[in-house]
Amino acid sequence: MKPTPKLIISLVVTFFLSAGLAYAVVPSERGSLVSPQADISSDKASSGFAQFAAEPKTEPCPLNGKLYSKSEKALWETKRPILAMLENHVEARPQSGLSLADIVYEAVAEGGITRFMGVFYCGAQSDTVIVAPVRSARIYFVNLAAEYNNPIYMHVGGGNCSRDEASGQCTSNKKAWALEELAKMGWRKAGGNDFDTISDTGYPVLYRDYNRLGEGKVLATEHTMVGSLSAAWKQALKRGFTGLNDQGKTWLSGVKLWQTDSAAPSGQLAQNIKYDFWKGYQDFAVQWVYDPSTQEYRRSQGGSTQIDLETKQQISTSNIIVQFAKEEGPLDEHKHLFYNVIGQGTGLLFTQGQAIEITWKKSKQTDRTIFTNKSGKEVSFTPGAIWISILPIGNKVDYN
Repeated sequence: MKPTPKLIISLVVTFFLSAGLAYAVVPSERGSLVSPQADISSDKASSGFAQFAAEPKTEPCPLNGKLYSKSEKALWETKRPILAMLENHVEARPQSGLSLADIVYEAVAEGGITRFMGVFYCGAQSDTVIVAPVRSARIYFVNLAAEYNNPIYMHVGGGNCSRDEASGQCTSNKKAWALEELAKMGWRKAGGNDFDTISDTGYPVLYRDYNRLGEGKVLATEHTMVGSLSAAWKQALKRGFTGLNDQGKTWLSGVKLWQTDSAAPSGQLAQNIKYDFWKGYQDFAVQWVYDPSTQEYRRSQGGSTQIDLETKQQISTSNIIVQFAKEEGPLDEHKHLFYNVIGQGTGLLFTQGQAIEITWKKSKQTDRTIFTNKSGKEVSFTPGAIWISILPIGNKVDYN
Protein backbone atom coordinates (compact mmCIF):
# COMPACT_ATOMS: atom_id res chain seq x y z
CA MET A 1 0.00 0.00 0.00
CA LYS A 2 1.45 3.34 -1.06
CA PRO A 3 1.38 5.89 1.78
CA THR A 4 -0.64 9.02 1.04
CA PRO A 5 0.28 12.49 2.36
CA LYS A 6 -2.76 12.33 4.69
CA LEU A 7 -1.60 8.99 6.12
CA ILE A 8 1.94 10.30 6.67
CA ILE A 9 0.64 13.36 8.52
CA SER A 10 -1.61 11.17 10.66
CA LEU A 11 1.29 8.91 11.64
CA VAL A 12 3.51 11.87 12.53
CA VAL A 13 0.81 13.41 14.74
CA THR A 14 0.25 10.07 16.49
CA PHE A 15 3.98 9.71 17.13
CA PHE A 16 4.31 13.12 18.79
CA LEU A 17 1.17 12.64 20.87
CA SER A 18 2.54 9.34 22.15
CA ALA A 19 5.94 10.85 22.89
CA GLY A 20 4.33 13.74 24.75
CA LEU A 21 2.27 11.39 26.90
CA ALA A 22 5.33 9.34 27.77
CA TYR A 23 7.27 12.45 28.74
CA ALA A 24 4.45 13.57 31.02
CA VAL A 25 4.71 10.51 33.24
CA VAL A 26 8.41 9.63 33.02
CA PRO A 27 11.02 11.73 34.87
CA SER A 28 13.84 13.32 32.91
CA GLU A 29 17.46 12.59 33.77
CA ARG A 30 17.43 15.43 36.30
CA GLY A 31 14.11 14.43 37.85
CA SER A 32 11.79 17.13 36.48
CA LEU A 33 8.32 15.67 36.78
CA VAL A 34 4.81 16.39 35.60
CA SER A 35 2.00 15.41 37.93
CA PRO A 36 -0.60 12.97 36.58
CA GLN A 37 -3.71 14.71 37.90
CA ALA A 38 -5.83 11.54 38.01
CA ASP A 39 -3.36 9.90 40.36
CA ILE A 40 -3.20 12.98 42.57
CA SER A 41 -6.97 13.22 43.00
CA SER A 42 -7.34 9.52 43.82
CA ASP A 43 -4.45 9.84 46.31
CA LYS A 44 -6.26 12.56 48.23
CA ALA A 45 -9.62 10.82 48.04
CA SER A 46 -8.25 7.69 49.72
CA SER A 47 -6.45 9.43 52.57
CA GLY A 48 -7.23 7.39 55.68
CA PHE A 49 -5.98 9.52 58.55
CA ALA A 50 -8.42 7.92 61.00
CA GLN A 51 -8.37 4.33 59.82
CA PHE A 52 -6.97 3.11 63.17
CA ALA A 53 -8.98 5.48 65.37
CA ALA A 54 -11.13 2.75 66.91
CA GLU A 55 -8.19 0.62 68.03
CA PRO A 56 -6.74 0.92 71.56
CA LYS A 57 -3.59 3.04 71.80
CA THR A 58 -1.19 0.80 73.70
CA GLU A 59 2.09 0.87 71.74
CA PRO A 60 4.67 3.63 72.40
CA CYS A 61 6.50 5.12 69.45
CA PRO A 62 10.24 4.56 69.99
CA LEU A 63 10.99 8.09 68.76
CA ASN A 64 8.75 10.13 71.05
CA GLY A 65 6.74 7.80 73.33
CA LYS A 66 3.32 8.68 71.90
CA LEU A 67 0.88 5.76 72.01
CA TYR A 68 -0.46 4.12 68.86
CA SER A 69 -2.39 0.99 67.95
CA LYS A 70 -0.90 -2.45 67.41
CA SER A 71 -1.83 -2.17 63.73
CA GLU A 72 0.24 0.98 63.37
CA LYS A 73 3.18 -0.59 65.21
CA ALA A 74 3.06 -3.62 62.91
CA LEU A 75 3.38 -1.23 59.96
CA TRP A 76 6.19 0.97 61.27
CA GLU A 77 8.29 -2.00 62.36
CA THR A 78 8.64 -3.07 58.72
CA LYS A 79 10.02 0.36 57.75
CA ARG A 80 12.58 2.97 58.66
CA PRO A 81 11.75 6.67 59.01
CA ILE A 82 11.49 9.12 56.15
CA LEU A 83 13.09 12.49 56.83
CA ALA A 84 11.57 15.00 54.42
CA MET A 85 12.68 18.57 53.72
CA LEU A 86 9.67 20.91 53.63
CA GLU A 87 9.74 24.58 52.80
CA ASN A 88 8.11 27.44 54.67
CA HIS A 89 7.89 30.27 52.16
CA VAL A 90 4.74 32.31 52.76
CA GLU A 91 3.44 31.50 49.27
CA ALA A 92 3.86 27.75 49.90
CA ARG A 93 1.71 27.60 53.03
CA PRO A 94 -0.07 25.62 54.31
CA GLN A 95 2.21 22.60 54.24
CA SER A 96 1.04 19.01 53.91
CA GLY A 97 1.93 16.35 56.47
CA LEU A 98 3.59 18.33 59.26
CA SER A 99 0.90 17.36 61.79
CA LEU A 100 1.81 13.67 61.30
CA ALA A 101 5.57 14.02 61.94
CA ASP A 102 6.98 12.46 65.10
CA ILE A 103 9.77 15.03 65.27
CA VAL A 104 10.22 18.30 63.37
CA TYR A 105 13.44 20.31 63.00
CA GLU A 106 13.24 23.96 61.97
CA ALA A 107 16.00 26.39 60.97
CA VAL A 108 16.57 29.21 58.50
CA ALA A 109 17.47 27.99 55.00
CA GLU A 110 18.39 31.38 53.55
CA GLY A 111 17.23 34.98 53.62
CA GLY A 112 15.40 34.58 56.92
CA ILE A 113 13.08 31.92 55.44
CA THR A 114 12.85 28.85 57.63
CA ARG A 115 12.73 25.23 56.49
CA PHE A 116 11.48 22.08 58.17
CA MET A 117 12.79 18.53 58.30
CA GLY A 118 10.01 16.22 59.39
CA VAL A 119 10.75 12.76 60.79
CA PHE A 120 7.89 10.55 59.58
CA TYR A 121 7.58 7.12 61.17
CA CYS A 122 4.96 6.20 63.81
CA GLY A 123 2.49 9.00 63.14
CA ALA A 124 2.46 8.57 59.37
CA GLN A 125 1.00 5.08 59.06
CA SER A 126 -2.20 6.24 57.36
CA ASP A 127 -3.01 4.42 54.13
CA THR A 128 -1.97 7.53 52.17
CA VAL A 129 0.20 10.34 53.48
CA ILE A 130 1.67 13.11 51.36
CA VAL A 131 4.16 15.78 52.37
CA ALA A 132 4.65 19.09 50.61
CA PRO A 133 6.19 21.24 49.40
CA VAL A 134 9.42 19.24 49.32
CA ARG A 135 12.52 21.42 48.92
CA SER A 136 16.30 21.24 48.95
CA ALA A 137 18.76 19.87 51.48
CA ARG A 138 21.00 21.93 53.74
CA ILE A 139 24.18 20.57 55.33
CA TYR A 140 23.08 21.19 58.93
CA PHE A 141 19.87 19.23 58.35
CA VAL A 142 21.97 16.43 56.83
CA ASN A 143 24.11 16.42 59.99
CA LEU A 144 20.94 15.98 62.05
CA ALA A 145 19.51 13.32 59.74
CA ALA A 146 22.67 11.27 60.31
CA GLU A 147 21.38 10.56 63.85
CA TYR A 148 18.75 8.20 62.43
CA ASN A 149 20.90 5.32 61.17
CA ASN A 150 20.51 5.56 57.38
CA PRO A 151 16.90 6.74 57.13
CA ILE A 152 15.17 7.62 53.87
CA TYR A 153 16.17 11.23 53.18
CA MET A 154 13.66 13.00 50.87
CA HIS A 155 14.47 16.31 49.18
CA VAL A 156 14.85 18.16 45.87
CA GLY A 157 18.50 18.97 45.25
CA GLY A 158 20.48 20.90 47.81
CA GLY A 159 23.50 23.00 48.57
CA ASN A 160 26.42 21.89 46.40
CA CYS A 161 29.51 23.06 44.52
CA SER A 162 27.36 24.90 41.93
CA ARG A 163 30.23 24.90 39.47
CA ASP A 164 30.52 27.90 37.13
CA GLU A 165 30.49 26.58 33.57
CA ALA A 166 32.87 29.23 32.24
CA SER A 167 35.57 29.08 34.93
CA GLY A 168 34.97 25.58 36.28
CA GLN A 169 35.15 26.98 39.81
CA CYS A 170 32.66 26.33 42.58
CA THR A 171 30.41 29.29 43.34
CA SER A 172 29.33 28.12 46.79
CA ASN A 173 31.20 27.79 50.05
CA LYS A 174 32.36 24.25 50.84
CA LYS A 175 30.61 24.43 54.22
CA ALA A 176 27.30 24.44 52.34
CA TRP A 177 27.93 21.29 50.26
CA ALA A 178 25.05 19.07 51.32
CA LEU A 179 24.94 16.88 48.20
CA GLU A 180 28.64 16.14 48.33
CA GLU A 181 28.29 15.26 52.02
CA LEU A 182 25.43 12.87 51.25
CA ALA A 183 27.65 11.12 48.71
CA LYS A 184 30.50 10.97 51.24
CA MET A 185 28.12 9.36 53.76
CA GLY A 186 27.22 6.68 51.22
CA TRP A 187 23.57 7.75 50.95
CA ARG A 188 23.72 9.45 47.56
CA LYS A 189 24.26 6.64 45.09
CA ALA A 190 22.19 4.59 42.68
CA GLY A 191 19.63 2.68 44.72
CA GLY A 192 20.66 4.47 47.91
CA ASN A 193 18.58 5.94 50.72
CA ASP A 194 18.90 9.48 49.34
CA PHE A 195 15.55 10.11 47.59
CA ASP A 196 16.11 13.19 45.40
CA THR A 197 14.45 14.21 42.14
CA ILE A 198 17.76 15.33 40.62
CA SER A 199 19.27 11.94 41.43
CA ASP A 200 17.39 8.66 40.92
CA THR A 201 13.94 9.26 42.44
CA GLY A 202 10.86 10.31 40.48
CA TYR A 203 7.15 9.65 40.18
CA PRO A 204 5.24 8.27 42.10
CA VAL A 205 7.54 9.05 45.05
CA LEU A 206 7.99 12.70 44.09
CA TYR A 207 5.85 14.67 41.65
CA ARG A 208 4.65 18.21 40.99
CA ASP A 209 1.13 19.34 41.76
CA TYR A 210 0.49 22.91 40.60
CA ASN A 211 -3.00 22.77 42.14
CA ARG A 212 -1.96 21.57 45.60
CA LEU A 213 -3.43 24.70 47.21
CA GLY A 214 -6.58 24.58 45.08
CA GLU A 215 -7.78 25.63 41.66
CA GLY A 216 -7.02 29.25 40.87
CA LYS A 217 -4.12 29.49 43.34
CA VAL A 218 -1.10 30.22 41.14
CA LEU A 219 2.06 28.57 42.49
CA ALA A 220 5.64 29.04 41.41
CA THR A 221 7.24 25.74 40.40
CA GLU A 222 9.48 25.61 43.48
CA HIS A 223 6.37 25.40 45.70
CA THR A 224 4.77 22.41 43.94
CA MET A 225 6.79 19.26 44.72
CA VAL A 226 4.80 16.61 46.58
CA GLY A 227 6.24 13.53 48.26
CA SER A 228 4.20 10.35 48.73
CA LEU A 229 5.34 8.56 51.89
CA SER A 230 3.54 5.35 50.97
CA ALA A 231 5.25 5.29 47.55
CA ALA A 232 8.59 6.15 49.16
CA TRP A 233 8.32 3.24 51.59
CA LYS A 234 7.49 0.91 48.70
CA GLN A 235 10.54 2.18 46.82
CA ALA A 236 12.67 1.81 49.95
CA LEU A 237 11.57 -1.83 50.23
CA LYS A 238 12.69 -2.46 46.63
CA ARG A 239 16.06 -0.89 47.44
CA GLY A 240 16.51 -3.03 50.55
CA PHE A 241 15.87 -0.30 53.12
CA THR A 242 13.38 -1.96 55.48
CA GLY A 243 12.91 -2.07 59.23
CA LEU A 244 16.06 -4.20 59.45
CA ASN A 245 19.67 -3.25 58.79
CA ASP A 246 22.29 -5.28 56.88
CA GLN A 247 22.95 -7.39 60.00
CA GLY A 248 19.29 -8.37 60.32
CA LYS A 249 18.76 -6.15 63.36
CA THR A 250 16.22 -3.35 63.65
CA TRP A 251 17.34 -0.05 62.12
CA LEU A 252 17.07 1.37 65.67
CA SER A 253 20.11 -0.66 66.75
CA GLY A 254 22.73 1.84 67.82
CA VAL A 255 20.34 4.81 67.89
CA LYS A 256 20.22 6.54 71.27
CA LEU A 257 16.52 6.92 72.02
CA TRP A 258 15.31 9.95 73.92
CA GLN A 259 13.62 9.39 77.27
CA THR A 260 9.92 10.03 77.77
CA ASP A 261 7.94 10.48 80.98
CA SER A 262 4.37 11.65 81.51
CA ALA A 263 5.16 13.06 84.97
CA ALA A 264 4.85 16.82 85.25
CA PRO A 265 8.27 18.56 85.11
CA SER A 266 9.45 21.28 87.46
CA GLY A 267 10.25 24.56 85.76
CA GLN A 268 9.01 28.07 85.09
CA LEU A 269 5.51 28.84 83.82
CA ALA A 270 5.46 28.80 80.01
CA GLN A 271 2.02 28.75 78.45
CA ASN A 272 2.67 31.42 75.84
CA ILE A 273 5.94 31.29 73.89
CA LYS A 274 7.21 33.71 71.24
CA TYR A 275 10.45 33.89 69.26
CA ASP A 276 11.91 35.13 65.98
CA PHE A 277 14.51 33.38 63.85
CA TRP A 278 15.74 36.65 62.31
CA LYS A 279 14.82 40.06 63.69
CA GLY A 280 12.39 41.89 61.44
CA TYR A 281 11.20 38.81 59.55
CA GLN A 282 7.71 38.74 61.04
CA ASP A 283 6.33 36.27 58.49
CA PHE A 284 8.44 33.65 60.29
CA ALA A 285 7.87 34.79 63.88
CA VAL A 286 6.54 31.88 65.93
CA GLN A 287 4.01 31.75 68.73
CA TRP A 288 3.01 28.65 70.71
CA VAL A 289 0.00 28.65 73.08
CA TYR A 290 -0.42 25.85 75.59
CA ASP A 291 -3.68 23.90 75.75
CA PRO A 292 -3.92 22.20 79.18
CA SER A 293 -6.76 19.93 78.00
CA THR A 294 -4.48 18.19 75.48
CA GLN A 295 -1.11 19.03 77.07
CA GLU A 296 -0.01 20.35 73.69
CA TYR A 297 1.28 23.65 72.36
CA ARG A 298 -0.60 25.05 69.35
CA ARG A 299 1.42 26.88 66.73
CA SER A 300 0.93 30.15 64.90
CA GLN A 301 3.38 31.78 62.52
CA GLY A 302 3.43 35.26 61.06
CA GLY A 303 0.41 36.09 63.19
CA SER A 304 -1.76 33.34 61.67
CA THR A 305 -2.80 29.90 62.87
CA GLN A 306 -0.60 27.30 61.16
CA ILE A 307 -2.57 24.32 59.85
CA ASP A 308 -1.86 21.12 57.96
CA LEU A 309 -3.41 21.27 54.48
CA GLU A 310 -4.33 17.57 54.50
CA THR A 311 -5.71 17.05 58.00
CA LYS A 312 -7.00 20.64 58.44
CA GLN A 313 -5.61 20.49 61.99
CA GLN A 314 -3.65 23.23 63.69
CA ILE A 315 -0.01 22.25 64.06
CA SER A 316 0.60 21.20 67.65
CA THR A 317 3.28 19.47 69.68
CA SER A 318 3.83 18.11 73.18
CA ASN A 319 7.43 19.31 73.39
CA ILE A 320 9.34 22.31 72.07
CA ILE A 321 13.11 22.55 72.08
CA VAL A 322 14.73 25.89 71.32
CA GLN A 323 18.32 24.98 70.46
CA PHE A 324 20.77 27.87 70.22
CA ALA A 325 23.52 27.28 67.65
CA LYS A 326 26.24 29.41 66.09
CA GLU A 327 25.07 30.86 62.78
CA GLU A 328 27.57 31.54 59.99
CA GLY A 329 26.80 33.36 56.78
CA PRO A 330 25.60 34.22 54.30
CA LEU A 331 28.57 32.20 53.12
CA ASP A 332 28.42 32.87 49.38
CA GLU A 333 26.48 34.43 46.50
CA HIS A 334 23.74 31.81 46.99
CA LYS A 335 23.14 33.14 50.52
CA HIS A 336 23.88 29.74 52.08
CA LEU A 337 24.04 29.56 55.85
CA PHE A 338 25.70 27.19 58.27
CA TYR A 339 24.52 26.24 61.77
CA ASN A 340 26.92 24.41 64.06
CA VAL A 341 24.70 21.56 65.23
CA ILE A 342 27.73 19.35 65.91
CA GLY A 343 29.20 20.54 69.17
CA GLN A 344 27.45 21.83 72.26
CA GLY A 345 25.39 24.74 73.46
CA THR A 346 22.38 25.89 75.45
CA GLY A 347 18.64 25.93 74.92
CA LEU A 348 15.18 25.68 76.40
CA LEU A 349 12.69 22.84 76.72
CA PHE A 350 8.98 23.65 76.89
CA THR A 351 6.61 20.88 77.95
CA GLN A 352 3.38 20.65 79.98
CA GLY A 353 3.28 24.42 80.36
CA GLN A 354 6.77 24.57 81.92
CA ALA A 355 10.10 25.96 80.72
CA ILE A 356 13.38 24.22 81.57
CA GLU A 357 16.85 25.56 80.84
CA ILE A 358 18.94 22.92 79.06
CA THR A 359 22.23 22.24 77.38
CA TRP A 360 22.77 20.16 74.23
CA LYS A 361 25.66 18.10 72.96
CA LYS A 362 26.41 16.23 69.72
CA SER A 363 30.01 15.07 69.54
CA LYS A 364 30.10 13.82 65.94
CA GLN A 365 27.86 13.60 62.92
CA THR A 366 26.27 10.22 63.64
CA ASP A 367 25.87 10.86 67.40
CA ARG A 368 22.45 11.58 68.82
CA THR A 369 21.93 15.12 70.12
CA ILE A 370 21.48 14.77 73.89
CA PHE A 371 19.65 17.39 75.95
CA THR A 372 20.41 17.73 79.67
CA ASN A 373 19.12 19.94 82.49
CA LYS A 374 21.14 22.18 84.82
CA SER A 375 22.08 19.16 86.93
CA GLY A 376 23.54 17.36 83.94
CA LYS A 377 20.73 14.80 83.82
CA GLU A 378 19.21 13.92 80.47
CA VAL A 379 15.78 15.51 80.12
CA SER A 380 12.61 13.48 79.62
CA PHE A 381 10.09 14.46 76.98
CA THR A 382 6.34 14.26 77.49
CA PRO A 383 5.07 11.42 75.25
CA GLY A 384 4.07 13.09 71.99
CA ALA A 385 5.48 15.08 69.10
CA ILE A 386 8.79 16.91 69.53
CA TRP A 387 9.53 20.20 67.72
CA ILE A 388 13.11 21.53 67.60
CA SER A 389 13.69 25.13 66.52
CA ILE A 390 17.33 26.03 65.89
CA LEU A 391 17.91 29.69 66.63
CA PRO A 392 21.07 31.79 66.34
CA ILE A 393 22.93 32.27 69.61
CA GLY A 394 21.73 35.44 71.31
CA ASN A 395 18.13 35.35 70.08
CA LYS A 396 15.49 36.17 72.66
CA VAL A 397 12.67 33.81 73.60
CA ASP A 398 9.70 35.34 75.43
CA TYR A 399 7.48 33.12 77.54
CA ASN A 400 5.05 33.41 80.44
